[in-house]
Amino acid sequence: MAVRRAKDIIALAGQIDANGTRLEQVVSDAAPGLLDIKGVGPVTGARLLAAWGGPGWIRSEAAFARLAGTAPIPALSGNTTRHRLSRQGDRKLNSAIHTIALVRQSCDPETQTYVAKRVSEGKTTREARRCLKRHITRQLCRQLTKITP
Repeated sequence: MAVRRAKDIIALAGQIDANGTRLEQVVSDAAPGLLDIKGVGPVTGARLLAAWGGPGWIRSEAAFARLAGTAPIPALSGNTTRHRLSRQGDRKLNSAIHTIALVRQSCDPETQTYVAKRVSEGKTTREARRCLKRHITRQLCRQLTKITP
């Protein structure tokens, strides 16, 4: 029984690797250069492509940010003016962008510098991450609009 389970696990692991390789190939064929962006892997790239919808579907960077839920919304309270992220839009796309932001914050020195700069400007860590997600959204939109039909 244990030997059969071990063989099944090995076979399934091989299928997972093959699917991952195939997904990476599909994403790189559909959007050349997307996987070259820091923090974008095959799964997040596929989520981005699925939400994006194709050339001409998104009319501007702002529309893509609104779809992704990364467009800043003013949150006013008395004398305090700040922004928050929209809770609308495609939540899976927002999750993919959040994953990219977390990967970049942990591994990319440029992103760490960007976040530190925002915090030194007086923003909270949460507000700095909001700015980072908007920055990533801009970068992704520019890359996706390069795709020709």
